[in-house]
Amino acid sequence: MRTLRVIISRYMYRVSGILVVLILCLVLLAEVINERELACESAMGTFVQMEQVLDENQKELEAIQEAYMQTCLYNAEIIARIIEGSPQVLEDVEELKKIAKSLEVDEIHIFDTTGRIFAGTHPQYYDYTFDSGEQMMFFKPMLEDKTLKLVQEITPNTAEGKQMQYSALWNKEGDLIVQVGMEPVNVIKVTKKNELSYIFSLFRVNTEINYYAIDCETGEVVGCGAPEMIGRSASEIGLDLEDIKNGETGFNAKINGQRSFCVFKKIGNNYIGRVIPGSNLYRRIPMTMFLLFICLTMITLFLANAVIRYMNKYVVDEIHDVNKMLKAIAGGNLEETVDIRDSIEFSELSKYINGLVKSLVGNNKKMSYVLSKTDMYIGVYEYDLQMGKLHFTDYISKALPVDGHKLEEVSSDVWKFREFIDEIRKNPLPAERGVYEVGDRYIRLEEIGENNTVLGVLTDVTSEIVRRRKIEAERDIDQLTGLYNRRGLNTQLAALLNRPGDLEYSAIILADADSLKEINDTYGHETGDLYLKEIARLLKGAGTKNSIVSRLGGDEFVLFLYHYESEELLREAIEDFSYLQNNSYAQLGENVYVPIRFSFGCCLTEGSTDYKRLLKEADKKMYLNKLERRAGK
Repeated sequence: MRTLRVIISRYMYRVSGILVVLILCLVLLAEVINERELACESAMGTFVQMEQVLDENQKELEAIQEAYMQTCLYNAEIIARIIEGSPQVLEDVEELKKIAKSLEVDEIHIFDTTGRIFAGTHPQYYDYTFDSGEQMMFFKPMLEDKTLKLVQEITPNTAEGKQMQYSALWNKEGDLIVQVGMEPVNVIKVTKKNELSYIFSLFRVNTEINYYAIDCETGEVVGCGAPEMIGRSASEIGLDLEDIKNGETGFNAKINGQRSFCVFKKIGNNYIGRVIPGSNLYRRIPMTMFLLFICLTMITLFLANAVIRYMNKYVVDEIHDVNKMLKAIAGGNLEETVDIRDSIEFSELSKYINGLVKSLVGNNKKMSYVLSKTDMYIGVYEYDLQMGKLHFTDYISKALPVDGHKLEEVSSDVWKFREFIDEIRKNPLPAERGVYEVGDRYIRLEEIGENNTVLGVLTDVTSEIVRRRKIEAERDIDQLTGLYNRRGLNTQLAALLNRPGDLEYSAIILADADSLKEINDTYGHETGDLYLKEIARLLKGAGTKNSIVSRLGGDEFVLFLYHYESEELLREAIEDFSYLQNNSYAQLGENVYVPIRFSFGCCLTEGSTDYKRLLKEADKKMYLNKLERRAGK
């Protein structure tokens, strides 16, 4: 066994070590959370700047697109006027090319009223119609409405897939359509400035930090600081769409095999994200934690040694002195006193020990006096099996319902007394912990013991048990019929379930009076109560001593039969009960006799089971029996 000095030293060093580890863990957690929060704030700030750049670029793009569209339509109007003044140019491709060059347009196409190209700067397109491709079908509505002037957005043309912007309108006579095509060079330049990959390159100061744009619908990477990632799915690079949707607070993911911290925000139709490798995000933490560990270790070692030194001086040494004095008291020297005044606590301890020694002297007298003042018979006994000693108070004879001769016999030998107590334990009172039935009395028996020494207390609780049982009986009995109510039924069934050997073959019969409403309507409700009492009397007579009869409420009754040795005997009892269904009468007045009619359902079982389930099944069978009886009328 270790000394208190060793215990205190080890404890202090252990606690100090635990505190250091705990503080380091808390600081580490705080540092990680702080770095994540800073990363989120930085990412959100960058996203705001990206949105501003995208917004400005979008406005510039829309302005240039609008200008191109107006220019394209304006050029188509000029060419239509030129053709009106010089219709012969329709047959001269070179002249049309000169007109196109002077107006800085790339293509001129002339359609007839059927939507077919028959003239223009590109003869290879002749005979193309508005049905020749998806791009050309945009202008097909013009065949139905000659007032239309259409400008198509930038789109790949039908023949070459080249990015073009087309406009078209009818000439003044309405006999041909003039279409102009222009390559939107400036629009494409501004559009490239609005591409996410270009935007990401402007903000990618740290090459270890990357930016991703994920399409909200498809989950495809549509923009990235690393071009090779574009076109891949989010799951391929290690991102989960659910994490991305809730990514404004940040989440951890393994991106391309590297543990990273990700922050995403929805901008337009894409989720824009900033991905920071863990090695970059937490690069500052290891050195911080190392320096903190050195400082904490030095501080805790100094404090631990200081506390151990003072604990040894003012606690351990004082305890040694107290132990010496207590050893003398334990040896029988009750005149010994403890007197240590180096601290308030030890001074109080000395006072309490001295007071305890004085109280021990008159302990037996005090015990007897206290027990004599109670209203209950409480007996206390103590015995030592090894030494064969037995002691008990005078109230043992009052607490136990035994004659003096029996008590004298068992008190003469400690082993006989032990056997006597064991006999009492053989008759426990159900549902009462530590209470036993002794003759017509109820005794609570409690013992505490260590090794061979046992201290016991016997209390007569007869009046308490009788009073409680009376209250429970009044609570569990139906006042009208004298049968058990629903609560009483549950209580009785629960008690039976605690004694599964008493069940054997059993049956639940659920009965429902068929004529109660007619009785009430004909004779009145007081007579209806008499009718219910008669049914209760009938059910009581149908059961044996191994039965429970209960009124669930209204005109519903339960007859529970149990402790039948075989299923055949139980079925015979049920058949006898079935006979009563149409062969019983109730006297409701001096000359008033009415047949007792009821429907019933029955379920059989063996041993302990779920009686609530059986009751439901019996209810279904009773309902079917009621329907059959009504159909038979």
